[in-house]
Amino acid sequence: MSFSPSTAVLLVDGYNTIGRWTDLRQVRDRHGYEDARRSLTEQLVNYTSLKGVQTHIVFDAQYRDIRATREQVTPACFVHFTDFDCTADTYIEKICARRRQKGSRHDRTIVATSDRAQQLTVIGYGAEWMSAEQLETDVRLTVQRSHRKRQTAPKRSAKGLLANQLDPEAQAKLTALRFGR
Repeated sequence: MSFSPSTAVLLVDGYNTIGRWTDLRQVRDRHGYEDARRSLTEQLVNYTSLKGVQTHIVFDAQYRDIRATREQVTPACFVHFTDFDCTADTYIEKICARRRQKGSRHDRTIVATSDRAQQLTVIGYGAEWMSAEQLETDVRLTVQRSHRKRQTAPKRSAKGLLANQLDPEAQAKLTALRFGR
């Protein structure tokens, strides 16, 4: 699935995704929810930057003893914890409703969840949906494509580096500064 860089917002049901991705379930079972949340966030930060979308990962407050919070991980990736009395589903539905009311028809909202009832609800708000498994596949393929591009990209020669264009005395001074001499 490809996203338009300027208008797509991806809303991810965090615990639903952790329960559906094999590697995240294993992390959760071995090390707990905190490590599983961290792993999901790291994977989606990379994916977000490669796809050019704005991503919001939403977690229910049920597994944390705090009030609602929103953390900006990167300029385009956010982690939300709902209030005690609000589920991730309800939070995502509210965002979909707000985006539909104020957005243009060119703005895309994509919800990633394998909860069938949630999928049908967000479609009613005009959002697109993908299953947690589809998101996992897209994350994996996007990262693989990025690695392949980097491996096949032409390598810069050492001749093109700024430091190699300096005279030997300036190079020696830079080396001394770098190593604290």
